[in-house]
Amino acid sequence: MTQVTYTIEEQQQGERIDKALSSLQSEWSRTQIGNWISEGVIKVNGDAVKAKYKVKAGDIIAIDVPEVEELDVVAENLELDIVYEDADVLVVNKPKGMVVHPAPGHMGGTLVNGLMYHCKDLSGINGVLRPGIVHRIDKDTSGLLMVAKNDTAHESLVNQLVNKTVTRKYIALVHGHIAHDKGTIDAPIGRDQKDRQKQAVVDNGKHAVTHFQVVERFGDYTLVECRLETGRTHQIRVHMNYIGFPLVGDPKYGPKKTIDFGGQVLHAATLGFDHPSSGEYLEFETPLPADYEQLLNDLRNRH
Repeated sequence: MTQVTYTIEEQQQGERIDKALSSLQSEWSRTQIGNWISEGVIKVNGDAVKAKYKVKAGDIIAIDVPEVEELDVVAENLELDIVYEDADVLVVNKPKGMVVHPAPGHMGGTLVNGLMYHCKDLSGINGVLRPGIVHRIDKDTSGLLMVAKNDTAHESLVNQLVNKTVTRKYIALVHGHIAHDKGTIDAPIGRDQKDRQKQAVVDNGKHAVTHFQVVERFGDYTLVECRLETGRTHQIRVHMNYIGFPLVGDPKYGPKKTIDFGGQVLHAATLGFDHPSSGEYLEFETPLPADYEQLLNDLRNRH
């Protein structure tokens, strides 16, 4: 068990304790914090409090953070579309609907379950639940992911992400007619203060940059290629919504009236990086899934 302490600043005075703590530590949900308060794990100035307690400037909050439960991830013989593989790295084309890594309550059928069966030798840097995973894409986003097969490769690929030298291009279908051919969205992204399950453009968010280029227009819809300069959670979905062109089918950031696609129409089409051992630049492309192509053909036939 690890104890963490926070001192409440004046700007947080009057906030409920669960809200105050979730803004100080974004990895903890308000539900999790509420459970800890009920269990007496969280104390204010040495005393237990109720979830509705409103913090005061100078309050010292101590949290006895429980140890993370070690969970065994089972290797599963899943059908994976391996685009490239060698002793250091693996590139996989993830289908829409597949979760990347296990989480409590969702321990099977993930990309990690399939990778563990396929190659047996993934980097351990991200721990038992995320072996080999260097970056991720959302469950309903399809396309290319790079996976590290040893710790040296993992560190190299993460450094390339940090240094913005990895090529990541996505094809997105958005609502609205984008009149200009290309643009750049430079707007910081952080937790949405109104909805902790969402991300948003916020003043104190992390630096986030998306470059986009129009590929094709379909009246009220536009197909764009988005190139990530940074890799924030839900970055393309948040950024395109922010400029008024939300992704088609997006249940979290899109409009209620949209095309039913079973999730956002987004595909990670291009991935490029320097090989961790040889230094050679490798780039991979994967075509749009069949249902994505069919949707575009339907839109073309309307116009």
